Amino acid sequence: MPPGCSIDPFSLMKTLLVLLGPTGVGKTEWSLSVAEALRCPIISADSRQLYRGLSVGTAAPTPEQMQRVPHHFVGILAPTDYYNASDFERQVLSLLARLHQEHRVVIMSGGSMMYIDAVCRGIDEIPNIDEALRSDLQALYRTEGLDPIRQQLKILDPVFYNEVDLKNPKRVIHALEVCLMTGKPYSSLRTNPLRERPFRIVKVGLTRDREELYDRINRRVDQMVADGLVEEARGLFPMRHLNALNTVGYKELFAHFKGECTLEFAIEKIKQHSRNYARKQLSWFRRDKEIHWINLSREGVNVVQETLSLLDN
Repeated sequence: MPPGCSIDPFSLMKTLLVLLGPTGVGKTEWSLSVAEALRCPIISADSRQLYRGLSVGTAAPTPEQMQRVPHHFVGILAPTDYYNASDFERQVLSLLARLHQEHRVVIMSGGSMMYIDAVCRGIDEIPNIDEALRSDLQALYRTEGLDPIRQQLKILDPVFYNEVDLKNPKRVIHALEVCLMTGKPYSSLRTNPLRERPFRIVKVGLTRDREELYDRINRRVDQMVADGLVEEARGLFPMRHLNALNTVGYKELFAHFKGECTLEFAIEKIKQHSRNYARKQLSWFRRDKEIHWINLSREGVNVVQETLSLLDN
């Protein structure tokens, strides 16, 4: 039995242990501790840690942390690569079939809501998009902005147009891609199926009291800046139009590089937008009644022991 582990992981049924929570809550630290107790690998469920060259801005696991515990889906893509939740679902399920032959429990840790849902619940089978169509829409977006794409979507799929965040280029462009590719409204293909999985899923949500969480987020942004976030973003500036870089931490610095704001203002905006994102994550996750929540602000909390007790049930 592994040190610090009160149960024998090899006696358990095949399990995917999902450690989720908002940005800045401490998922990396605790996922490492639980993985070491269970002697199992970690699958990253972070849609930006997938990309190489974004390690500071995405708080990717360090080489030392990945030496402690094997990690999957970290730094496997170039920023120019197209990737979505459907790709993640397919690849993670394939990997789990192999990992579960050696490990009864595998951890998936992260905060990307759609990626986690894709693996746990399944995702609609959206067809592959023709690269020429994708390139045409990306070129239209770069030259004329999002408005003409929104207008096309409004005509082809008014239902989804009224649901989607119209300021989110990734969601709007992808919906129009599907409409043009299939000749059907994107909304008609979104049935949200719940698919059976050949393993048990245990979900553990990490949270903290709001004031403590926000303070951790603010301090983490300061640490990122000290660790070289500005320099990392400057090197990525020529690729700023890519979807991989349409994310908190880079967008704000790109605005600074373009002369639209001071560096101090950009850093404060990163903190604000990170806090906003944490709220959005918590709202999304709290709709899922299968999540067992652990408040890390609670005195004497022990995530490892509480998680192992859930696995033993």
